[in-house]
Amino acid sequence: MSKRGASPPPSTEGTLIKRARSNSPARNQIAISSGNDDRQKGLIRSVKRTSNLEAPIISLSGSHSAEILSCRFDPTGQNVAACSADRSVSLWRTYPPNTNYGLLSSHHKAPILDLQWSLFSPLLYTVSADQMLSFTDVTTGQRTRKIRAHRGIINALDRTMAGGAGIELVATASDDGTVRVWEGGEDGSKNSVAVFELGCPATSVAWSADGQNLYIGALDNEIHVYDLRKGEQVYALTGHTDTPTSLALSPNGAYLLSPSFSSHTIIHDVRPFSPSPTRIHRVLQGAPAGFENTLLKGAWSKDDGGQRVAVGGADRMVCVWDVDSGRVLYKLPGHRGTVTCVDFHPKEPIILTGSKDGTMLLGELDPGV
Repeated sequence: MSKRGASPPPSTEGTLIKRARSNSPARNQIAISSGNDDRQKGLIRSVKRTSNLEAPIISLSGSHSAEILSCRFDPTGQNVAACSADRSVSLWRTYPPNTNYGLLSSHHKAPILDLQWSLFSPLLYTVSADQMLSFTDVTTGQRTRKIRAHRGIINALDRTMAGGAGIELVATASDDGTVRVWEGGEDGSKNSVAVFELGCPATSVAWSADGQNLYIGALDNEIHVYDLRKGEQVYALTGHTDTPTSLALSPNGAYLLSPSFSSHTIIHDVRPFSPSPTRIHRVLQGAPAGFENTLLKGAWSKDDGGQRVAVGGADRMVCVWDVDSGRVLYKLPGHRGTVTCVDFHPKEPIILTGSKDGTMLLGELDPGV
């Protein structure tokens, strides 16, 4: 009787994912090989699940015919909104079934460059190359307000709650060299609350945690800090050798993330009393900006209090760093074009990415890296 030969190595082609039954979020999934040969079928590995997504990686595609320029979770984490160069906004469910329940295609006449969810009402703020700021009720899909906000392309916007007044303020940054502040909500005025003249195109904007200061990235490679009450610039953050592409404030309000065209991502210390005279906390490398001069948008993780930051790159990957050490934790593949925007889920270790290939990816990360 001849001995049975050694089992062939398991094939990873055509892998089938089977989820083990469990009620806890940290569940396991079993990966089973489904090759053509019966001898190659079998258990490959067990994948530990860290979120309530249907699968570890989910693709959201089919809505946009052009590049996605911004995508964000809503404050509850239940919904995703994305805007595109095809002049439309798509609305998605984060959790199964991941339905595309809305497509708003008639609100702007040019590519939509950025969007933000309202912090307290079911509104979506969008800005576009048609110089308009639009307010959309996501429960009805109807545009409630439209403001001709600038005389040039509007590159970015951000929103905050103003002090104890309970009023939402929206800031817009434009190629006309100004940043304007508007009253949010459905009943606000069509006149701006404040105007800041920079003298050169503004590419990005972000509010401070208390809503008193505005951080403005501009074409002069600096980040200008304006005091809303004084109406003037109080200081500037330097360190970039090329234009900052976006600004994102950490969850605790102490640090500011700013990628740039130079492929260097700087984390600035924006606390009132910084131990560093340059206010540079970390300089991160690993996300190439490419030659297309795309305004790449970075983000802070929220489920762990801002221990990680992420920026997409022209290498079609997303780079995730550890803030304390500055080391690269992940280089996430999956897209077929430049990754233009990144966002983190507000409650779970889930990352959302949008790309020039017109698709978005939802992926879960390890919560305790």
